[in-house]
Amino acid sequence: MRRALLVLSAVLLLAAVYAGAVFFGAFGDDERDGTPGDLAIPAEAVRGRGDVQRRDAGAAFGRAAEKQVLFGDLHVHTTWSLDAALKSLPLLQGEGAHPPADACDFARYCSQLDFFSLNDHAESLTPDLWRRTREAVRQCNAVAGDDRDPDLVAFLGWEWTQMGTGPDDHYGHKNVVLRGTADDEVPTRPIAASGYSFDAMRQRGGRAQVLAMTLADFANRQVYFDFGQKRRNLREARLCPEGVDVRDLPADCVETASTPRELFDKLDGWGFDALVIPHGNAWGNTTPAGVSWDKQLAAGQHDPRRQTLIEVYSGHGNSEEYRSWRALVPGPDGRPVCPPASRDFLPPCQRAGEIVEAECLALGESPDECRARAAEARALYLAAGPRGEGRYTVPGATPEAWQDAGQCRDCFQPAYDYRPGGSSQYALALTHGALDDGDGGLDRRERRFRFGFIGSSDTHFARAGTGYKEVSPVGMTDLSGARANARRAAFEPSPGRPGARAVAFDASKRIVLPGGDVERSASFYYTGGLAAVHADGRDRDAIWRAFERKEVYGTSGPRILLWFDLLNAPGAEAGAAVVPMGGEVSMDAAPRFRVRALGAREQQPGCPDASEQGLEPERLERLCKGECNHPSDRRHAIERIEVVRIRPQRSDAERVELRIDDPWRVLPCPGQGGGCEAVFEDGDHPSAGRDAVYYVRAIQEPTPQINAANLRCARQQDGRCSEVRRCQAGRAEGPEDDDCLAPDRARAWSSPIYVDHPAHR
Repeated sequence: MRRALLVLSAVLLLAAVYAGAVFFGAFGDDERDGTPGDLAIPAEAVRGRGDVQRRDAGAAFGRAAEKQVLFGDLHVHTTWSLDAALKSLPLLQGEGAHPPADACDFARYCSQLDFFSLNDHAESLTPDLWRRTREAVRQCNAVAGDDRDPDLVAFLGWEWTQMGTGPDDHYGHKNVVLRGTADDEVPTRPIAASGYSFDAMRQRGGRAQVLAMTLADFANRQVYFDFGQKRRNLREARLCPEGVDVRDLPADCVETASTPRELFDKLDGWGFDALVIPHGNAWGNTTPAGVSWDKQLAAGQHDPRRQTLIEVYSGHGNSEEYRSWRALVPGPDGRPVCPPASRDFLPPCQRAGEIVEAECLALGESPDECRARAAEARALYLAAGPRGEGRYTVPGATPEAWQDAGQCRDCFQPAYDYRPGGSSQYALALTHGALDDGDGGLDRRERRFRFGFIGSSDTHFARAGTGYKEVSPVGMTDLSGARANARRAAFEPSPGRPGARAVAFDASKRIVLPGGDVERSASFYYTGGLAAVHADGRDRDAIWRAFERKEVYGTSGPRILLWFDLLNAPGAEAGAAVVPMGGEVSMDAAPRFRVRALGAREQQPGCPDASEQGLEPERLERLCKGECNHPSDRRHAIERIEVVRIRPQRSDAERVELRIDDPWRVLPCPGQGGGCEAVFEDGDHPSAGRDAVYYVRAIQEPTPQINAANLRCARQQDGRCSEVRRCQAGRAEGPEDDDCLAPDRARAWSSPIYVDHPAHR
């Protein structure tokens, strides 16, 4: 007995020592940089991209474009971002670290992009990680060959990840992209967003969770030790003092900005060329219900010099389309009210009441009592706040029980829990004040948003430009989540039988709880979009000039070729050049436009020779999943062109939904792979007497796409979702063959052409 007690005591002592060592971070290491490949894509292969474009455009339209279309990704995270590091953990289906070197190799050898930028969350970047990010970008560019004709251009940047607790203090996420890469061309520090998101990434605690993870997955314990070390580094990084010029701050502090205006001012203080690109403004998993673009036009929260592009589509969904419904509406006293359900939209607060009422009736309570409990559930859902924590007020409700509450039913590949007030269309329809009210002498550019449109991936696995093939939902999208029910408890709410009564939300858990509904949002991750530019060269400066002209467009992933031009701008009769997408003119004649589109080249299986020569087979398999951008000579057909016209408000009193015509025109295409060309005009413009915005969508023939059907609802005749079959790729309890594919029509969005009317008042 004595020996047994001694053995037990020794075991307990060792366990206590181990637990203490893990708790206080004895075993954690800092993140590793990785080493990118050192072989550029052969010059003849790179030239071949432009040759194919010129050949196919010439065959389809009788003339080749003067500028080459280059494809890139301006939204790339590595596992140096804290949320990406979390997704990389084995307990969440992660595959381990993906440092900046992986982003370079993926862009060069897997997706074969022409350009990309690194945009890790500034809130996750310590001074040391920022220094190493700069070095990684320079290493990537050093491999690219001739600076005037590189195979790949890597840009440096970060994401300003601002999130508010409600619509009044929320401005959203913005990617900062810098033109230069040398130390004397970029800020000494990235600028993080202070507030809710900053606190969430640097919150105290988590040591016990790291210990629990090492015990649950002991074979991979070093991964969790390193994750704990990362969190410690973030907590211990000191903040910069306030009220000091950016150039006078210490190099080793963490700098923050609480509002877009403060961010713009700090960038102005540095004086370097930089773009600020909003993204994901319609995402409900990061955006509170009730958010709209309006306040960013007020009080100087917009910079028309830097904030010129917007990401309309990414691997986290489409944020283009406006809808008039809302998840909550203000009541007579200003407090939120739960709006009724409609054929087009089911507010989550209404669904909370339905779940509770159905369970109440199943338990034999009276209809009056159950109706009262449903009203209580709606009220408690709203009281939990606008960030979606209301789902915790219905204990044990399964992901399926929520049906498609909060989702846009008729949007193309929408973001999860869609926020229409954050959509790109809503932004373009707005006017701050009235143009003739003399408010401070502001012109149209200061009273309105005049964005160019791009797409990007928002990958959190360093996979820049993932949309070339619809393969591997786990890895090629941001889909993640615990692998088995037994391991889910550490990360996600436990499912079970819904209670017959709602409960109040514990506001003290607002940051501690997961930021999104992991299981339902898994059905709203896509392989990601691309940014395309019409450039007069392949080098960094040529690409940047295209950004500045807004001669850019976005795609949902495939490399669709798109041109959109105004043909009769003032001076055109004298031989002036046409105005391409992104342009701005003033005219009172009927504008006449030309659109041309070529479908993306169909993909062949596997990887081309240049990729196989650049990466070892094991790395090619791990990083590219054995599948690279490998186009054939055959192109997909463009099915139709949709034209969107927006006539912005004359004043902010006009209803936005009446200002958006979507689609305004639908132009059918031949349906073959030979391209589509159409000319159209707006004969109403002269007499309308108001400004107008025009852009086009090129719609490609249907192909299988990951999560194109989202929750895969079985619908009743009234549009209600009666049964959900959510994406469960990679989950141990899900079907092994669930690739989450469904047919859909990939597309490209041109940047708008802004046609002002001299009589607009």
